Amino acid sequence: MSPLPIDELPPVICVVGARPNYMKVAPIIRAFAAHNPPIRTLLVHTGQHYDPAMKDRLFADLALPEPDVNLAVGSGSHAVQTAEVMKRFEPVIDEHGARAVLVVGDVNSTLACALVASKRHIPVVHVESGLRSNDRRMPEEINRILTDQISDVLYTTERSAHDNLAREGIAPERAVFVGNVMIDSLRASLPKAVPAASLLAAAGLDPQRIEGGYGVVTLHRPSNVDHAEVLGPIIEALHVVSARLPLVIALHPRTRANLERFGMLGRIDTPGFLLLPPQGYLEMLGLLSGARMVLTDSGGIQEETTALGVPCITIRENTERPITVEQGTNTLVGVDPAAIIAAADSVLATGGKAGRVPEYWDGRCAERIAAHLHDWLLAHDSKA
Repeated sequence: MSPLPIDELPPVICVVGARPNYMKVAPIIRAFAAHNPPIRTLLVHTGQHYDPAMKDRLFADLALPEPDVNLAVGSGSHAVQTAEVMKRFEPVIDEHGARAVLVVGDVNSTLACALVASKRHIPVVHVESGLRSNDRRMPEEINRILTDQISDVLYTTERSAHDNLAREGIAPERAVFVGNVMIDSLRASLPKAVPAASLLAAAGLDPQRIEGGYGVVTLHRPSNVDHAEVLGPIIEALHVVSARLPLVIALHPRTRANLERFGMLGRIDTPGFLLLPPQGYLEMLGLLSGARMVLTDSGGIQEETTALGVPCITIRENTERPITVEQGTNTLVGVDPAAIIAAADSVLATGGKAGRVPEYWDGRCAERIAAHLHDWLLAHDSKA
Protein backbone atom coordinates (compact mmCIF):
# COMPACT_ATOMS: atom_id res chain seq x y z
CA MET A 1 0.00 0.00 0.00
CA SER A 2 1.07 3.57 -0.67
CA PRO A 3 2.08 5.43 2.53
CA LEU A 4 -0.17 8.39 1.61
CA PRO A 5 -3.58 8.80 -0.07
CA ILE A 6 -3.20 9.30 -3.82
CA ASP A 7 -4.23 12.97 -3.72
CA GLU A 8 -1.63 13.73 -1.04
CA LEU A 9 1.30 12.18 -2.86
CA PRO A 10 3.86 14.43 -4.58
CA PRO A 11 3.32 14.82 -8.34
CA VAL A 12 4.99 13.01 -11.18
CA ILE A 13 6.89 15.88 -12.79
CA CYS A 14 6.56 15.70 -16.58
CA VAL A 15 9.20 17.66 -18.50
CA VAL A 16 8.98 19.26 -21.93
CA GLY A 17 11.81 21.24 -23.46
CA ALA A 18 11.60 21.22 -27.24
CA ARG A 19 8.93 20.85 -29.90
CA PRO A 20 9.07 17.02 -30.28
CA ASN A 21 8.56 16.66 -26.51
CA TYR A 22 5.12 18.27 -26.69
CA MET A 23 3.72 15.55 -28.95
CA LYS A 24 5.01 12.88 -26.56
CA VAL A 25 3.93 14.43 -23.26
CA ALA A 26 0.43 15.57 -24.32
CA PRO A 27 -1.12 12.08 -24.51
CA ILE A 28 0.73 11.02 -21.33
CA ILE A 29 -0.76 13.92 -19.36
CA ARG A 30 -4.23 12.97 -20.63
CA ALA A 31 -3.73 9.29 -19.84
CA PHE A 32 -2.51 10.06 -16.33
CA ALA A 33 -5.59 12.23 -15.71
CA ALA A 34 -7.93 9.56 -17.10
CA HIS A 35 -6.37 6.69 -15.16
CA ASN A 36 -8.39 5.29 -12.26
CA PRO A 37 -7.14 6.51 -9.86
CA PRO A 38 -5.57 9.55 -11.58
CA ILE A 39 -1.82 10.03 -11.45
CA ARG A 40 -1.11 13.51 -10.17
CA THR A 41 1.22 15.51 -12.44
CA LEU A 42 3.16 18.76 -12.58
CA LEU A 43 4.06 19.96 -16.09
CA VAL A 44 7.42 21.74 -16.35
CA HIS A 45 8.46 23.53 -19.52
CA THR A 46 12.19 24.24 -19.50
CA GLY A 47 11.98 26.83 -22.26
CA GLN A 48 14.77 25.15 -24.25
CA HIS A 49 12.76 26.06 -27.36
CA TYR A 50 11.31 29.38 -26.41
CA ASP A 51 9.43 30.98 -29.33
CA PRO A 52 6.30 32.02 -27.39
CA ALA A 53 4.01 32.07 -30.44
CA MET A 54 5.08 28.58 -31.54
CA LYS A 55 4.84 27.23 -27.99
CA ASP A 56 1.32 28.59 -27.53
CA ARG A 57 0.27 27.21 -30.91
CA LEU A 58 1.62 23.74 -30.19
CA PHE A 59 0.05 23.57 -26.75
CA ALA A 60 -3.32 24.55 -28.26
CA ASP A 61 -3.01 22.10 -31.18
CA LEU A 62 -2.24 19.22 -28.82
CA ALA A 63 -4.76 20.22 -26.12
CA LEU A 64 -1.83 20.29 -23.72
CA PRO A 65 -2.49 22.34 -20.57
CA GLU A 66 -0.37 25.39 -19.91
CA PRO A 67 2.77 24.41 -17.99
CA ASP A 68 2.64 24.68 -14.22
CA VAL A 69 6.25 25.90 -14.26
CA ASN A 70 8.26 27.57 -17.03
CA LEU A 71 12.00 27.64 -16.44
CA ALA A 72 12.58 30.06 -19.37
CA VAL A 73 16.08 28.77 -20.03
CA GLY A 74 16.41 29.87 -23.66
CA SER A 75 19.28 29.12 -26.00
CA GLY A 76 22.97 28.55 -25.36
CA SER A 77 25.68 25.99 -25.95
CA HIS A 78 24.89 22.40 -24.99
CA ALA A 79 26.88 22.78 -21.76
CA VAL A 80 25.33 26.13 -20.82
CA GLN A 81 21.81 25.00 -21.62
CA THR A 82 22.13 21.71 -19.74
CA ALA A 83 23.62 23.42 -16.70
CA GLU A 84 20.99 26.16 -16.69
CA VAL A 85 18.15 23.64 -16.81
CA MET A 86 19.69 21.77 -13.88
CA LYS A 87 20.08 24.97 -11.84
CA ARG A 88 16.48 26.03 -12.44
CA PHE A 89 14.89 22.60 -12.15
CA GLU A 90 16.19 21.64 -8.72
CA PRO A 91 14.22 24.40 -6.90
CA VAL A 92 11.04 23.06 -8.55
CA ILE A 93 11.63 19.74 -6.80
CA ASP A 94 12.32 21.59 -3.54
CA GLU A 95 9.04 23.48 -3.82
CA HIS A 96 6.68 20.80 -5.13
CA GLY A 97 8.33 17.50 -4.33
CA ALA A 98 8.37 14.70 -6.89
CA ARG A 99 7.10 11.15 -6.80
CA ALA A 100 9.04 10.62 -10.04
CA VAL A 101 10.42 12.71 -12.88
CA LEU A 102 9.24 11.70 -16.36
CA VAL A 103 11.38 12.80 -19.31
CA VAL A 104 10.93 12.08 -23.00
CA GLY A 105 13.17 11.87 -26.03
CA ASP A 106 16.76 13.03 -26.22
CA VAL A 107 17.06 16.82 -25.89
CA ASN A 108 19.29 18.61 -23.39
CA SER A 109 16.37 19.15 -21.01
CA THR A 110 15.82 15.37 -20.90
CA LEU A 111 19.30 14.65 -19.60
CA ALA A 112 19.46 17.70 -17.35
CA CYS A 113 16.26 16.95 -15.45
CA ALA A 114 17.09 13.25 -15.24
CA LEU A 115 20.46 14.09 -13.66
CA VAL A 116 18.86 16.35 -11.05
CA ALA A 117 16.27 13.72 -10.14
CA SER A 118 18.79 10.88 -10.00
CA LYS A 119 21.10 12.80 -7.66
CA ARG A 120 18.09 13.51 -5.43
CA HIS A 121 17.20 9.78 -5.37
CA ILE A 122 13.92 10.44 -7.17
CA PRO A 123 12.84 7.79 -9.72
CA VAL A 124 13.54 8.74 -13.33
CA VAL A 125 11.10 7.56 -16.01
CA HIS A 126 12.38 7.79 -19.60
CA VAL A 127 9.89 7.56 -22.44
CA GLU A 128 11.47 6.59 -25.80
CA SER A 129 14.39 4.68 -24.32
CA GLY A 130 16.92 2.53 -26.09
CA LEU A 131 16.99 4.26 -29.48
CA ARG A 132 20.51 4.44 -30.88
CA SER A 133 22.08 5.89 -34.03
CA ASN A 134 25.50 4.56 -32.94
CA ASP A 135 26.91 7.96 -33.85
CA ARG A 136 28.32 9.69 -30.78
CA ARG A 137 29.02 12.84 -32.78
CA MET A 138 25.30 13.55 -32.37
CA PRO A 139 24.62 15.38 -29.08
CA GLU A 140 21.27 13.59 -28.89
CA GLU A 141 23.02 10.22 -28.84
CA ILE A 142 24.97 11.21 -25.72
CA ASN A 143 21.75 12.42 -24.09
CA ARG A 144 20.00 9.11 -24.89
CA ILE A 145 22.78 6.91 -23.55
CA LEU A 146 23.29 8.82 -20.31
CA THR A 147 19.58 9.27 -19.59
CA ASP A 148 18.95 5.55 -20.02
CA GLN A 149 21.81 4.69 -17.65
CA ILE A 150 20.28 6.66 -14.77
CA SER A 151 16.60 5.87 -15.44
CA ASP A 152 14.61 3.55 -13.21
CA VAL A 153 11.83 2.84 -15.71
CA LEU A 154 12.61 2.79 -19.45
CA TYR A 155 9.67 2.77 -21.88
CA THR A 156 10.58 1.67 -25.40
CA THR A 157 9.03 2.29 -28.82
CA GLU A 158 10.42 -0.79 -30.57
CA ARG A 159 11.72 -4.18 -29.46
CA SER A 160 15.20 -3.62 -30.91
CA ALA A 161 15.70 -0.96 -28.24
CA HIS A 162 15.88 -3.73 -25.64
CA ASP A 163 18.90 -5.22 -27.40
CA ASN A 164 20.63 -1.83 -27.28
CA LEU A 165 19.92 -1.47 -23.57
CA ALA A 166 21.11 -5.01 -22.81
CA ARG A 167 24.42 -4.31 -24.58
CA GLU A 168 24.86 -1.29 -22.31
CA GLY A 169 24.37 -3.36 -19.17
CA ILE A 170 20.86 -2.20 -18.29
CA ALA A 171 18.83 -4.80 -16.43
CA PRO A 172 15.98 -6.11 -18.63
CA GLU A 173 13.36 -5.65 -15.92
CA ARG A 174 13.86 -1.88 -16.06
CA ALA A 175 12.73 -1.72 -19.72
CA VAL A 176 9.10 -2.01 -20.80
CA PHE A 177 7.89 -2.15 -24.41
CA VAL A 178 4.87 0.15 -24.71
CA GLY A 179 5.00 1.45 -28.30
CA ASN A 180 5.28 4.94 -29.74
CA VAL A 181 3.54 7.67 -27.78
CA MET A 182 4.04 10.22 -30.56
CA ILE A 183 1.69 8.16 -32.70
CA ASP A 184 -0.97 8.69 -30.00
CA SER A 185 -0.82 12.40 -30.77
CA LEU A 186 -0.82 11.79 -34.51
CA ARG A 187 -3.90 9.59 -34.45
CA ALA A 188 -5.79 11.91 -32.11
CA SER A 189 -4.92 14.98 -34.19
CA LEU A 190 -5.31 13.66 -37.73
CA PRO A 191 -9.03 14.55 -38.01
CA LYS A 192 -8.11 18.17 -37.16
CA ALA A 193 -5.15 18.40 -39.56
CA VAL A 194 -5.13 21.44 -41.87
CA PRO A 195 -5.30 20.41 -45.56
CA ALA A 196 -2.27 21.45 -47.58
CA ALA A 197 -4.32 23.44 -50.09
CA SER A 198 -5.93 25.48 -47.29
CA LEU A 199 -2.55 26.10 -45.73
CA LEU A 200 -1.01 27.34 -48.97
CA ALA A 201 -3.99 29.58 -49.71
CA ALA A 202 -3.73 31.13 -46.24
CA ALA A 203 -0.03 31.80 -46.92
CA GLY A 204 -0.83 33.57 -50.19
CA LEU A 205 0.43 30.72 -52.38
CA ASP A 206 -1.54 29.20 -55.26
CA PRO A 207 -2.99 25.81 -54.21
CA GLN A 208 -3.22 24.81 -57.88
CA ARG A 209 0.56 24.41 -57.87
CA ILE A 210 0.18 21.19 -55.84
CA GLU A 211 -2.88 19.72 -57.58
CA GLY A 212 -0.69 17.12 -59.29
CA GLY A 213 0.97 16.18 -56.02
CA TYR A 214 3.77 17.61 -53.92
CA GLY A 215 6.66 16.71 -51.66
CA VAL A 216 7.50 18.11 -48.23
CA VAL A 217 11.00 19.12 -47.15
CA THR A 218 12.23 19.74 -43.60
CA LEU A 219 15.89 20.43 -42.82
CA HIS A 220 17.21 21.58 -39.48
CA ARG A 221 19.96 19.25 -38.25
CA PRO A 222 23.18 21.22 -37.59
CA SER A 223 25.34 18.64 -39.38
CA ASN A 224 23.29 19.32 -42.53
CA VAL A 225 22.60 23.04 -42.38
CA ASP A 226 25.54 24.63 -40.55
CA HIS A 227 28.17 23.97 -43.22
CA ALA A 228 28.00 25.41 -46.74
CA GLU A 229 29.86 22.45 -48.23
CA VAL A 230 27.13 20.09 -46.97
CA LEU A 231 24.04 22.29 -47.30
CA GLY A 232 24.87 23.48 -50.83
CA PRO A 233 24.81 20.05 -52.51
CA ILE A 234 21.64 19.09 -50.59
CA ILE A 235 19.89 22.21 -51.88
CA GLU A 236 21.10 21.47 -55.42
CA ALA A 237 19.66 17.95 -55.18
CA LEU A 238 16.35 19.32 -53.93
CA HIS A 239 16.37 21.79 -56.83
CA VAL A 240 16.58 18.85 -59.27
CA VAL A 241 13.74 17.05 -57.48
CA SER A 242 11.61 20.23 -57.50
CA ALA A 243 11.67 20.19 -61.31
CA ARG A 244 9.84 16.83 -61.16
CA LEU A 245 7.57 17.49 -58.16
CA PRO A 246 6.74 20.76 -56.37
CA LEU A 247 8.37 20.85 -52.94
CA VAL A 248 6.80 22.57 -49.96
CA ILE A 249 9.39 23.73 -47.43
CA ALA A 250 8.49 24.88 -43.93
CA LEU A 251 11.79 26.67 -43.45
CA HIS A 252 13.36 26.26 -40.01
CA PRO A 253 14.82 29.53 -38.63
CA ARG A 254 18.29 27.99 -38.34
CA THR A 255 18.17 26.80 -41.94
CA ARG A 256 16.91 30.13 -43.25
CA ALA A 257 19.63 32.01 -41.39
CA ASN A 258 22.32 29.74 -42.83
CA LEU A 259 20.93 29.92 -46.36
CA GLU A 260 21.09 33.70 -46.09
CA ARG A 261 24.58 33.59 -44.57
CA PHE A 262 25.88 31.32 -47.34
CA GLY A 263 24.12 33.31 -50.09
CA MET A 264 21.95 30.29 -51.00
CA LEU A 265 18.44 31.53 -50.24
CA GLY A 266 17.89 32.43 -53.90
CA ARG A 267 18.39 28.78 -54.88
CA ILE A 268 15.02 27.87 -53.40
CA ASP A 269 13.27 31.01 -54.65
CA THR A 270 12.20 29.22 -57.82
CA PRO A 271 8.86 27.92 -59.20
CA GLY A 272 9.54 24.38 -57.96
CA PHE A 273 9.61 25.42 -54.30
CA LEU A 274 6.79 26.70 -52.13
CA LEU A 275 8.30 28.38 -49.06
CA LEU A 276 6.45 28.56 -45.76
CA PRO A 277 7.46 29.79 -42.31
CA PRO A 278 7.63 27.26 -39.44
CA GLN A 279 4.26 25.59 -39.05
CA GLY A 280 2.12 24.38 -36.18
CA TYR A 281 1.57 20.70 -35.52
CA LEU A 282 -1.83 20.46 -37.23
CA GLU A 283 -0.48 22.27 -40.28
CA MET A 284 2.53 19.98 -40.58
CA LEU A 285 0.32 16.95 -40.10
CA GLY A 286 -1.85 18.11 -43.00
CA LEU A 287 1.19 18.64 -45.20
CA LEU A 288 2.70 15.25 -44.37
CA SER A 289 -0.51 13.25 -44.75
CA GLY A 290 -1.18 14.59 -48.24
CA ALA A 291 2.38 14.38 -49.60
CA ARG A 292 3.67 11.99 -52.27
CA MET A 293 7.00 11.94 -50.46
CA VAL A 294 8.84 13.65 -47.61
CA LEU A 295 12.53 14.56 -47.62
CA THR A 296 13.79 15.24 -44.11
CA ASP A 297 16.51 14.98 -41.50
CA SER A 298 14.01 14.85 -38.61
CA GLY A 299 13.74 11.80 -36.37
CA GLY A 300 10.09 12.38 -35.49
CA ILE A 301 9.02 12.82 -39.11
CA GLN A 302 10.55 9.43 -39.95
CA GLU A 303 8.07 7.96 -37.46
CA GLU A 304 5.11 10.08 -38.54
CA THR A 305 5.51 9.20 -42.21
CA THR A 306 5.71 5.50 -41.36
CA ALA A 307 2.47 5.82 -39.37
CA LEU A 308 0.85 7.72 -42.27
CA GLY A 309 2.14 5.37 -44.98
CA VAL A 310 3.93 8.20 -46.80
CA PRO A 311 7.34 7.49 -48.41
CA CYS A 312 10.15 9.20 -46.49
CA ILE A 313 13.65 9.97 -47.75
CA THR A 314 15.93 10.65 -44.81
CA ILE A 315 18.89 12.90 -45.56
CA ARG A 316 21.20 11.50 -42.89
CA GLU A 317 23.95 8.90 -42.70
CA ASN A 318 22.28 7.05 -39.83
CA THR A 319 19.04 6.87 -37.89
CA GLU A 320 18.15 6.08 -34.30
CA ARG A 321 14.78 4.80 -35.56
CA PRO A 322 15.75 1.73 -37.63
CA ILE A 323 12.24 0.28 -37.45
CA THR A 324 11.07 3.02 -39.84
CA VAL A 325 13.53 1.63 -42.42
CA GLU A 326 13.07 -2.08 -41.65
CA GLN A 327 9.27 -2.07 -41.38
CA GLY A 328 8.10 1.40 -42.38
CA THR A 329 8.26 3.73 -45.36
CA ASN A 330 11.66 5.29 -44.65
CA THR A 331 14.72 5.14 -46.91
CA LEU A 332 18.06 6.33 -45.52
CA VAL A 333 20.10 7.98 -48.28
CA GLY A 334 22.81 10.08 -46.59
CA VAL A 335 23.74 13.50 -47.95
CA ASP A 336 25.03 12.50 -51.39
CA PRO A 337 23.07 14.52 -53.99
CA ALA A 338 22.92 11.65 -56.49
CA ALA A 339 21.45 9.32 -53.83
CA ILE A 340 18.83 11.90 -52.85
CA ILE A 341 17.76 12.40 -56.47
CA ALA A 342 17.74 8.65 -57.20
CA ALA A 343 15.56 7.94 -54.14
CA ALA A 344 13.09 10.66 -55.14
CA ASP A 345 12.94 9.38 -58.71
CA SER A 346 12.27 5.88 -57.39
CA VAL A 347 9.33 7.12 -55.31
CA LEU A 348 7.90 8.98 -58.30
CA ALA A 349 8.29 5.91 -60.50
CA THR A 350 7.05 3.23 -58.09
CA GLY A 351 5.09 4.99 -55.35
CA GLY A 352 7.83 4.27 -52.82
CA LYS A 353 8.01 1.80 -49.96
CA ALA A 354 4.60 0.65 -48.76
CA GLY A 355 5.81 -0.42 -45.33
CA ARG A 356 3.59 -1.30 -42.41
CA VAL A 357 2.73 0.28 -39.09
CA PRO A 358 4.95 -1.25 -36.39
CA GLU A 359 3.70 -3.12 -33.34
CA TYR A 360 2.01 -0.98 -30.66
CA TRP A 361 1.97 2.15 -32.83
CA ASP A 362 -1.76 2.03 -32.25
CA GLY A 363 -2.63 5.27 -30.40
CA ARG A 364 -2.80 3.57 -26.98
CA CYS A 365 0.81 3.85 -25.84
CA ALA A 366 0.08 6.48 -23.18
CA GLU A 367 -2.59 4.24 -21.65
CA ARG A 368 -0.04 1.44 -21.31
CA ILE A 369 2.44 3.84 -19.71
CA ALA A 370 -0.17 5.06 -17.22
CA ALA A 371 -1.24 1.54 -16.26
CA HIS A 372 2.31 0.27 -15.78
CA LEU A 373 3.65 3.35 -14.02
CA HIS A 374 0.74 3.45 -11.57
CA ASP A 375 1.53 -0.08 -10.44
CA TRP A 376 5.29 0.53 -10.43
CA LEU A 377 4.95 3.66 -8.29
CA LEU A 378 2.69 1.87 -5.78
CA ALA A 379 5.31 -0.86 -5.42
CA HIS A 380 8.09 1.72 -5.12
CA ASP A 381 6.16 3.79 -2.56
CA SER A 382 5.51 0.71 -0.42
CA LYS A 383 9.26 0.12 -0.17
CA ALA A 384 10.10 3.74 0.66
